[in-house]
Amino acid sequence: MRSIRPSLARTAVLAVAGTVALTGCVKNSDGDAIEVTSSADACEVASDSVESGTVTFDVENTGDEVTEFYVLADDGLRIVSEVENIAPGASRDLTVQLQPGDYFTTCKPGMVGEGVDQKAFTVTGEAVEVSESDQEAIDAAVASYTAYTKTQVAELVTNVEAFATAYKDGDDEEAKRLFPLTRINYERIEPTAESFGPLDPKIDYRKPMAEAENMDFTGFHRIEMDLWLDEAKANYPGENITALDADGRAEVADQLVADVQALYDEVHSDNFELTIDGITNGASGLLDEVATSKLPGEEDEFSHTDLYDFYANVEGAEVAYGTVRDLAEAKGEEGEALVAELDEQFATMKELLNTYGSYEDADPFVSYDSVTDEQRNELAAQLTALSEPLSRLTSVVLPK
Repeated sequence: MRSIRPSLARTAVLAVAGTVALTGCVKNSDGDAIEVTSSADACEVASDSVESGTVTFDVENTGDEVTEFYVLADDGLRIVSEVENIAPGASRDLTVQLQPGDYFTTCKPGMVGEGVDQKAFTVTGEAVEVSESDQEAIDAAVASYTAYTKTQVAELVTNVEAFATAYKDGDDEEAKRLFPLTRINYERIEPTAESFGPLDPKIDYRKPMAEAENMDFTGFHRIEMDLWLDEAKANYPGENITALDADGRAEVADQLVADVQALYDEVHSDNFELTIDGITNGASGLLDEVATSKLPGEEDEFSHTDLYDFYANVEGAEVAYGTVRDLAEAKGEEGEALVAELDEQFATMKELLNTYGSYEDADPFVSYDSVTDEQRNELAAQLTALSEPLSRLTSVVLPK
């Protein structure tokens, strides 16, 4: 999970004063990208409308906190697409296919609380036409990834129940063994899980994130803190952190089971839908998760099992890429070159991670606090080598 990431789908985003003047309609990404400037209290979008099609937003962060940019549906709640973890002084692109209709844009400086400067955004023109062959490939990719997501969540339900039972029964050794393994399914499909309102905060928020939003600290990391209590006390020396009693354990464990079941219900509902750009952007989002919380060792701050999450995020990104690989390769020389590069970089990333262990009990991943700064820099360099071509996948795959 990223450093601080409340979900916009949870509540309406409030508009704030200081809305800047917008220009007229501009072309989609076949022409120039739409420039977006995210500052401490504003989200300046260079246009309030665009022609339908594949649209690229070039988001620059001029503030002093990491930020996110969202395109919201006409209700101001549902997330159409997003780009996150944009560091101060950095720029990131968001590429998305937009059909005619009404939308909203907003930014979230600090990636906490409500978004700022929500504005109406209109997509004009005709509905995007997709060739029959492209549509068949897109439908197949979406169906494949939808099935994968449902399978991961179904496995998560069973694994969480076993983990929660061990924890409630006081079998700390077994609960500690299961903790990183149980999280694998969740980390593989994390961007999808984050789209369901308050479920991700309840399941996977870390202690500082829950406190920043005045939420109860629940889920995986609340149990992690209790299981690795000495580490928790060392990390928060000014706080009175004590072990949960049997009732406290039962409460937090049962809540995790209930929240994961709610996630299962959402993913298996008739209303659950994925889009092709949601899949490709989600793949990039998984690597963003690695960069912002796994690499610095913030994700599993008590257990130091971050490498399990790291590997699962990469696996999930690779599966998402794999569902659209043939579609990308069919896009001519650009697509063929991108596929060749991604195949190589995914293999190299996983080969490097394999030097630190595996999911197997006989060969577990090393504790992340034993990974040196030099080794973390090597992991970061390879992550960058993979993230850059993956960020181009959406623009190649989407129909022009």
